[in-house]
Amino acid sequence: MDILRAPWRMEYIDSSTDDAQRSSKKNGCIFCVYPQEDKDEENLLLYRGKSAFVILNRYPYSTGHLMVVPYRHTSVFGSLSDEEKLETMSLAQTSVSVLGCTMQPDGFNLGMNIGRVAGAGIDAHLHLHIVPRWNGDTNFMSVTSETKVLPEALIVTRKRILKTWNEMDIS
Repeated sequence: MDILRAPWRMEYIDSSTDDAQRSSKKNGCIFCVYPQEDKDEENLLLYRGKSAFVILNRYPYSTGHLMVVPYRHTSVFGSLSDEEKLETMSLAQTSVSVLGCTMQPDGFNLGMNIGRVAGAGIDAHLHLHIVPRWNGDTNFMSVTSETKVLPEALIVTRKRILKTWNEMDIS
């Protein structure tokens, strides 16, 4: 029998959404705290813009799953300023280009889950998901056990994406 290892998933499996929300409130919103820290590699930050940033999802749906996040803490989509909307969409467009060059996916899903009932794990701070997709990427693990198998550690994925980002000289 082959053994599939994804040790970083245990933290997510062991905690319910309610536990994650309590932890986020106790330690502060990660989308507010992470950009204030000087730990981009540890926090999986890829790019810092003026009003938004790009970060890898710690619990990705697929390898390369990014999020574009406005710095301002808000859960109300309509409250985004024109600058925040423009930079969020511009960074999403850049992220798709970078992921396309780095990972060669067959397509992408882009979207926001606004509110807990819509599936937001962190519902107090808006964020746009960018999920690379490949033909046939719904493997047996997700169908039979609601588990995703990622072929690469997050820190390795971050390094690959960051290398392409820097080579493309996107500012």
